[in-house]
Amino acid sequence: MKAKGYERALKQVRSLCLALPETHEVLAWGHPTFRAGKKMFAGFGQDEEGLTLGLKVGFDRQDELLQDDRFFPTPYAARQGWVSLRISAKTDWQEVRGLVHEAYRQVAISRMLKELDQLESRL
Repeated sequence: MKAKGYERALKQVRSLCLALPETHEVLAWGHPTFRAGKKMFAGFGQDEEGLTLGLKVGFDRQDELLQDDRFFPTPYAARQGWVSLRISAKTDWQEVRGLVHEAYRQVAISRMLKELDQLESRL
């Protein structure tokens, strides 16, 4: 059973992730995941506590984010530099946008990063 607000939150996550260069959605492990080329940088899902967004942030940033109780180690992927964010009605989608861009930069190749930099410079 999908948690309350699942579709609305997924729509937000999709709009942020799919706006990035050469990004597409792939259903994996029963959850929507977002990839730059072949590499995954975000995954949307839920656990017993509610909606979550997993993000590849790297180890230094992972340590920093885990100091905030909204974040927790992503199951099965924390050892690869992933954290998950609890999504709620109070979620700051501008903050999530920044985190999604950060995660994308972890996996995108130089061509994609150049295009992202051009997009961001226009904002």
